This record gives sequence, structure tokens and C-alpha cells, in this order.
Amino acid sequence: MHLFWCLHRQCEVRSHGIVCLYGLLDQLPEIFECLAAVKQEFLFENAVDAFGVPIDGERGVGYLLREPVFLPPMALSFTELEALSLGMAIVQEAADEELQAAAVAVMNKVGEHASNRRQAPKSWGFGVYAFERAQEGFRHMPLIRRAIREGLKLRIDYRSLDDRNSTRVIRPLQTEFWGRVWTCSAWCELRNSFRAFRIDQMQHCEPTGEAFQPETGKTIEDYLKQIADQMDRDQDRS
Repeated sequence: MHLFWCLHRQCEVRSHGIVCLYGLLDQLPEIFECLAAVKQEFLFENAVDAFGVPIDGERGVGYLLREPVFLPPMALSFTELEALSLGMAIVQEAADEELQAAAVAVMNKVGEHASNRRQAPKSWGFGVYAFERAQEGFRHMPLIRRAIREGLKLRIDYRSLDDRNSTRVIRPLQTEFWGRVWTCSAWCELRNSFRAFRIDQMQHCEPTGEAFQPETGKTIEDYLKQIADQMDRDQDRS
């Protein structure tokens, strides 16, 4: 409800153009409530502008947050900043171009704002060198990450380590980095079971156009439990 709407309800416009304010004084509480609402909307817009939050919408209609944007203010110790720097250094060398660019942007923001009595150093002293085999699968990773987020089935042409080729439809559940290579844990519809595929061994990867919903027995939690149970059994035998 806006101030102009309140005035319109309480005021009668005469034919000679004079605004009659009869009865307006009795409605002052409602008018002040409208003014407060308008003020709150202006304060909200100013706040989101200051924080750089991307929103769509307008006053009186509503707002839509386009994407996850910011974290609440927090204080990081020097060691925590080192940990963040190491993680971003690994991403910059051992992930696809989209994540590499995001890692660079994160560290630029950290360098810009990490300024109290101690300035962030120009170099954190970390060197990361990805293996060439890991880099071969980078071209598929943006699609795989999107498929995991949105629950999309993928069709892959896969070459096993013993050079056997197969085409599979998978439900990607999680990606893993092992230092040398990336793998994708998935539910394989060809084998009707969980499988871990080396991403650098995927010759082709595309969406099938089908989505999937989490099903009991086919989730990443089910897969991790299956692995843990198998490890327990192996330990008992030994």
C-alpha cells in the first residue's frame, strides 16, 4: 500500500480541481503506516545496492534474488586466509576454466578487503601444478557440475583403462579430485549400479534431455554407505 493510494482513498477531487481533505485527519495512522512501508522499501533498495546484491523487481511489486550472492561479515585468521588461498590455488590449476575464473575472482576480493593492521601478502607461497591427465577432462566438468546441481542425466562415451569403449547413460552424483585425476561417481543405468568414471577417460559427454529425482538406493549417500560397508567387511576378513 502506497501513500498516493491512501490519499486517493481519503481525498475527493472536486470538479473545480480543489482537493478536499475532509476526514483525512481521522486516517493519519493509516497514512503514517503507508509512509513507513515506503521508507522501508527505499532502505531495502539502498542496502542491496550497497552490498552489490543482484535482484530483479520494483517497489510495490516484489523482488527476486537472482542467485546466491554474499556471506555475512566474518573475521578470518591469517591461517584461515592461508587455507583459503591454498584451496583457490588448487582450483586455479586443477579445475575447469569456469571454476578457475571464479577462484581468481575470490582471491581478488580477499586481497581487496583483507586489510586490517596486517596486509594480505602479495604471494601466499603456494605452487600447484596439475597433472596433464587431469587437464584432459576439464572440458566436460562444467556440464557435469551443472548436471549434478540440476539432476540431469548424461550420455557418455567412455574408454576404460584397458581400452574398452562403451556408451552409458548416467546419473552424476559427485565429482572427486584425487591429485592426479578427477572422477565422477554416478548411477550407471547400463550396469544398474554405482560406478566411478574417470573424467579424462570420457570421450564425449552430453545431456540426454531427461532429468532425474533422488531415489532410495541411487543417491550419493547410498553409494558412500555401500563403500563404507564394503570396507568394514574387508577389514573384518583381515
